[in-house]
Amino acid sequence: MIRIAQLKLDIGHTEDELKKKISKQLKLNDQQVKKYTIIKKSIDARKKNDIKYIYTIDVEVNEETKVVKRLNDANISIAEESKYTFAPTGTNKMLHRPIVVGSGPAGLFCAYQLAEQGYKPLVIERGDEVDKRVEEVNRFWKNNELNPNCNVQFGEGGAGTFSDGKLNTMVKEKFGRNKRVLEVFVEHGAPSEILYLNKPHIGTDLLRDVVKNMRNEIIRLGGEFRFQTRLTDIHVEDNRIVSIEVNNKEIIPCDVLCLAIGHSARDTFSLLYKKGLTMMKKPFAIGVRIQHAQELISRSQYGDSYQKLPPADYKLTYQAGNGRGVYSFCMCPGGYVVNSSSEEKRLVVNGMSNHDRAEDNANSAMIVTVTPEDFDAILPLINHGKNEMITSDNPLVGVEFQRRWEELAYQAGKGLIPVQLYGDLCENKISTNYGKIKQIMKGDTSFANLRECLPEYVIDTLIEGIEAFDKKIHGFADKEAILAGVETRTSSPVRIIRDDNMESNVQGIYPCGEGAGYAGGITSAGMDGIKVYEAIACKYKHV
Repeated sequence: MIRIAQLKLDIGHTEDELKKKISKQLKLNDQQVKKYTIIKKSIDARKKNDIKYIYTIDVEVNEETKVVKRLNDANISIAEESKYTFAPTGTNKMLHRPIVVGSGPAGLFCAYQLAEQGYKPLVIERGDEVDKRVEEVNRFWKNNELNPNCNVQFGEGGAGTFSDGKLNTMVKEKFGRNKRVLEVFVEHGAPSEILYLNKPHIGTDLLRDVVKNMRNEIIRLGGEFRFQTRLTDIHVEDNRIVSIEVNNKEIIPCDVLCLAIGHSARDTFSLLYKKGLTMMKKPFAIGVRIQHAQELISRSQYGDSYQKLPPADYKLTYQAGNGRGVYSFCMCPGGYVVNSSSEEKRLVVNGMSNHDRAEDNANSAMIVTVTPEDFDAILPLINHGKNEMITSDNPLVGVEFQRRWEELAYQAGKGLIPVQLYGDLCENKISTNYGKIKQIMKGDTSFANLRECLPEYVIDTLIEGIEAFDKKIHGFADKEAILAGVETRTSSPVRIIRDDNMESNVQGIYPCGEGAGYAGGITSAGMDGIKVYEAIACKYKHV
């Protein structure tokens, strides 16, 4: 195949015009081009009056090497195929089938790869399968009655099931795991465009069917899923796992355990710490969700051509005067802000979009970096009135830091999502009504002062950052922009240490994915699940 890079066309081009452009670039007639495949498609909006689509295309023609040599063009070369390949080499005998804890992207891809190679994994998930989970979450958004084991954080598909379904990642690797994740998604119902779009996403509506189809394929290959099944203990002998306990009663023999527990499995973090797994606290970021009219964002990014293009996104970063970073995170074009709580009397928000991103508002997390030093500073407040003291060297102190602000958010909103207009936040007063931007949220809301549920340094940094972002997107600091709090689950507050073979200090336990501190989104979590599968398959042959 010949690869053509930097092929530019007008945003309103037709498929026939794309074909003619390919022929022209190769200086061939249309009949000489056998077929073509889009490898990458992005938008170049640097010139608002001349926005272009930029393609990378693989083309099949006769005598490809000769054609490339004749053209002598830096943007035209022989394509290098990067396909994921891995063959198990393990020789150790696995006494029992491997168990995967969690059915988010990390656990799902680890289980999928294991099932393909005959390992017949058992996947346990504390929440429900996805259809029942959707019903449970919709009931929570309607009635505000939380199920601590099945919610936006827990259940089939993980937290990403109720998100924008973003699939872009900053992780760079040469083994094809990234492409493998996307290809498996497409094989199970995701749109094929995710294979080439510069910023691919599935959307919460389509992702639900994809994870269900992957589950059914794992079962067809000999795997098993058990929902409403929570890990409640692990049993270790001679520093090796021998069994697990689920639902506080059933013992399941186990010598290989993949822990893909997600960033919100706080009770499981506590269990693992008590069982002696080596863990460390890590920095993350907290803040709010901000909503603007999608038209404002799209017009700012694309100018008058915005209606001819998909809803625009943005990525904003700023270094504040106090040295802290403030940035946008998990931006959802045409989406919702959603109540993502998973613990009683604590409240956290996130963003979610369907595949068409058709809602009127854009929303994004606006978050500020926090460090273990920040966790230590509020230890007196965390420990006040408690019998069991949390100390600075406890790796779970970041969890307690998150809980502190989530409790205050719950109180500020009287159990509902606390919201405030940006101008009122600046003036330190509770909002009384919305302006020209209508709120688009899943879950009931209550006007509140967000200064009551975030540290002062976070509020000050957010305001400085939002004012700076207004210089990049005019109107970003609109006084009527809607803020919702709090966003605290941006990444795991802990890292479960693993060695070069992906094992924890307890043999047979493989920490995996975002919850273990090794990923930051759907794709990178899926890739980490594949890496853990490889580690298991390099050591063990299946039962």
